[in-house]
Amino acid sequence: MDKILYDKAYRFAVRIVKAYQYLSKEKKEFVLSKQLLRCGTSIGANIAEANGAISASDFSAKISIAYKECLETKYWLSLLKDTDYITKNAHDSMYKDADELAKILYSILKKTRIDK
Repeated sequence: MDKILYDKAYRFAVRIVKAYQYLSKEKKEFVLSKQLLRCGTSIGANIAEANGAISASDFSAKISIAYKECLETKYWLSLLKDTDYITKNAHDSMYKDADELAKILYSILKKTRIDK
């Protein structure tokens, strides 16, 4: 798979980990931030698994999970913004990155779906 996508997802995961560290240490927020950490880092992990897929359907399934994790990440980012845990600027920047990953993953999904 495209190394650019993997690298983007990895850099995004690093940002998510740093956001989690900030939220848990500075804001003392542990529930929403843990959800963000789980799904935001899962995107890249599923892309990594897709790289080792043993079949086309396995590949498509992992990309599908990564795409859904992007959507969930965007949800938690918006909730954190609307509850004043993160600033609008921090939200907008991370949301934009998640949205870019989601668009790439969706494009791959459309090309690799088994039940076309």
